[in-house]
Amino acid sequence: MSTEGGTRAVVAALTANLFIAVTKFAAWALTGASSMLAEAIHSVADSGNQALLLIGGKRSQRAATPEHPFGFGRDRYIYAFIVSIVLFSVGGLFALYEAFHKYESIRSGHPDSLLESSWWWVPLLVLGVAIVAESFSFRTAIKESSKTKGRQSWARFIKAAKAPELPVVLLEDFAALLGLLFALFGVGLTLITHNGIFDVIGTVMIGLLLVAVAITLAIETKSLLLGESATPEAIGRIETALSGVDGVERVIHMKTLHLGPEELLVAVKVGVPQTASAGDVAVSIDAAERAIRAAEPAAQVIYIEPDIFVEGHVPDARPEPPAPVGH
Repeated sequence: MSTEGGTRAVVAALTANLFIAVTKFAAWALTGASSMLAEAIHSVADSGNQALLLIGGKRSQRAATPEHPFGFGRDRYIYAFIVSIVLFSVGGLFALYEAFHKYESIRSGHPDSLLESSWWWVPLLVLGVAIVAESFSFRTAIKESSKTKGRQSWARFIKAAKAPELPVVLLEDFAALLGLLFALFGVGLTLITHNGIFDVIGTVMIGLLLVAVAITLAIETKSLLLGESATPEAIGRIETALSGVDGVERVIHMKTLHLGPEELLVAVKVGVPQTASAGDVAVSIDAAERAIRAAEPAAQVIYIEPDIFVEGHVPDARPEPPAPVGH
């Protein structure tokens, strides 16, 4: 569901942004408003980002190879991280540069082309249409995200989501709507006051907004790239399933790792009866694997190690490094 829903949200956002980018460029060409150029580049960056997400989703479906035995699920994380870089540079930094360029032009005494243009009304019309189009895209992202969000807050959903597409589109669409309001603020006040500094302020606000969203995306996707464990709910389901397997006395310790949004690696050490034969242990391990897959279908790779549990001694999966030798 998360893959299909994410794809629908990405396609909706891509369609909206391509249309909006064309209209914004037209408005900038007719009026020279810097906030319109910043918003046009923002839409181009968003369109490129959505194309990157679609490419990442397609490449992640490649079959595993001897060189990559766990498959290519993390391609989706890599492309999502690239999205944050594009949004930061092409979107945020360009907007800040354009604001600085427009400010220097105003300081130099050059007349504001927006105020001199007979097409002054075009940016207002374009921004109004863009707000409607972005609202539909944002609505689609919210609708698809709600299917997997559950009772989590939106902030928690963005932080905890293992599939990157929906959080990326949510943040991009939210930033796009805010950016359009900032552009409307800059253009509107410039036309009302005949002072181009408001256009500059609107452009700066757009740039800072995109930089903030890009940094947020980079932090979240970096965590996914490093490797995140299963959710507490998934871990609870796995532990409950193992507790009901004959021949498994307890879970000694367990490590989980997302190989991709819907691919989970589970490595678990279980306690078995001290008197169990090798055949009994093998039967219990097979049953444990089936129980894990039934409880958590995302568990694609499962390693189960049997052990004899000794009270007061719980072996760690990662032993402590030796202490340094003093001189």
